[in-house]
Amino acid sequence: MKKKTILHPLPVNLQECAARGWDEVDIVLVTGDAYVDHPSFGVALIGRLLESRGYRVAILAQPQYNTNIDFKRFGRPRLFFGITGGNLDSIVANYTGNGKVREKDAYSPDGNPWFGSKRDKNHRRRPDRASMLYTNIARSAFKNVPIILGGVEASLRRFIHYDYKQKKLRGSLLSDAKADLLVYGMGEQAILEISRRLQKNQDLTGIAGTCERLTEKKFTERITGAEHNIIHMPSWQEINGDNALFLRAEHEVDFQARSYADKCLVQQQQSSWIIQHPQPPVLSTSEMDSIYELPFTRCEHPSFPNVPAARMIQHSLTIVRGCSGNCSFCAITRHQGPAITSRSRQSLLNEAKELSTMSHFTGTITDLGGPTANLYGASCKIGSCKKHDCLFPKVCKNLKVDEKSFLSLLQDISSLPKVKNIFISSGLRLELLQKTPALFKEIIRAHTPGSLKIAPEHTEPAVLDIMHKESHDQLLQFLKLGHRLSRELKKTVRFTPYIISSHPGCTESHTASMADTLQTLGLELRQFQDFTPTPGTLATAMYVTGLHRDTGKPIFVARGQSERMRQRRILERLLNSSQPAHKRKINKKKPGNPSSARRRKKRH
Repeated sequence: MKKKTILHPLPVNLQECAARGWDEVDIVLVTGDAYVDHPSFGVALIGRLLESRGYRVAILAQPQYNTNIDFKRFGRPRLFFGITGGNLDSIVANYTGNGKVREKDAYSPDGNPWFGSKRDKNHRRRPDRASMLYTNIARSAFKNVPIILGGVEASLRRFIHYDYKQKKLRGSLLSDAKADLLVYGMGEQAILEISRRLQKNQDLTGIAGTCERLTEKKFTERITGAEHNIIHMPSWQEINGDNALFLRAEHEVDFQARSYADKCLVQQQQSSWIIQHPQPPVLSTSEMDSIYELPFTRCEHPSFPNVPAARMIQHSLTIVRGCSGNCSFCAITRHQGPAITSRSRQSLLNEAKELSTMSHFTGTITDLGGPTANLYGASCKIGSCKKHDCLFPKVCKNLKVDEKSFLSLLQDISSLPKVKNIFISSGLRLELLQKTPALFKEIIRAHTPGSLKIAPEHTEPAVLDIMHKESHDQLLQFLKLGHRLSRELKKTVRFTPYIISSHPGCTESHTASMADTLQTLGLELRQFQDFTPTPGTLATAMYVTGLHRDTGKPIFVARGQSERMRQRRILERLLNSSQPAHKRKINKKKPGNPSSARRRKKRH
């Protein structure tokens, strides 16, 4: 029998570097997450990719930030520091949409967001605006080492953005942090080009998928003669004089992301210019396969801490990237892009076989997913278009959904000897499932973990339009088909809706109507989320400006705590009524009593 190769994580200390025979490292990747060697964690994926090209890469995970000692752990990196806040924006990781401190962090050991047990903002494992703070500390440790920002936090804060913790607009993270370069999007192609150039002592100008920070003089020199290739966005001064221009700027970034335009976006900050170079080409299937086939340990190594997010995805497979839904509240299009890239069936089958041999594998693959799982295999009949808006207001006639490929994938992986269950836990678009009834039926039959979680987000037409979501009629048709298929299978299936409250454009009346509709449809509300104005979404631009994303007309925005709480109470009452009798909380005070509302909020 062939002996299984023992995989090792990337080094996290000097002893592990020495064990590899290294006297220095080329690249130090700094992250606000615990280090988990799984392709769903950006630092692990980028680290393994760089390692595969011969670079010596070390990981500095959740470093102490009251001193630069941790940043000197590996000595001076030969090429650069690569810095990210982690898989989540650090403000989103640290605070709820209402600004309350989160007591759990799924990307930290044991879910504990604190160094030790002390609850103090200076003792959080992941500091606020982690990328900026890490950059400053790295600079203090080694003054002339290039610093490259990347990951979700950098990507979504690359231009003027709204910070909901501070309740104000901030300039580009690249400008605030004064790093050397910012990589936006998924970053694989850009980081390889950056590494190649630094290896050859070349400059970092003009790299696809990056943003540069320029002085006024350098900016003028750079654009002279190239004005035709430049799109000017509203500046810091202009937006602060008229915040309606913030929505216009976000529209420009959104259009560039969806159209894969070949022009540069530029925006003047307070004391510098940010220039965004066009996106690199979309990864091909073979390129994506090769990245996910890199030798990840998938948390099997004994040195890995107990990280809740790792447990959730340890036995999952990423089958698709990108999403062309362009929901107002979602930043996937801004970060991953709207073009769909699916992995090959053979690559996924090989990974499933490897996963099934893991010592902790219990027979269940917890997810075959991505941003939208049932876009797997999707393509465009005409090749592509500038809109890349395939699902709104209805499914585009040119979107080709490959039902057979997804069914074949499920069948092939299900046939593996050690695989007992395959679940689809990622998001599924309701309107696409209606166009693939055989896939829908198969998911109900064998691939639903408990209830089938759906995300209509809302039920009221005016709000759905602002959300850029499918019409309520689509939900009704979906439920009708789903119940018919479950009857054919003689299997009871529950559909659990996920709802967003207080989204821009949503009034208290809209919320009350939605609650009535959900009850009428027999949908049990298990969870909902207050809208969070995160960086990099059109919904946040609407929250800031109070203007409709498409018409530019004023809309209602629940900004104040009392307005948001009134909508929340309506859904909390519905949530409470959906609970079994023995779990319901009896409230003897009036429904509008603020203290009782606060207690209910903590419970749910």
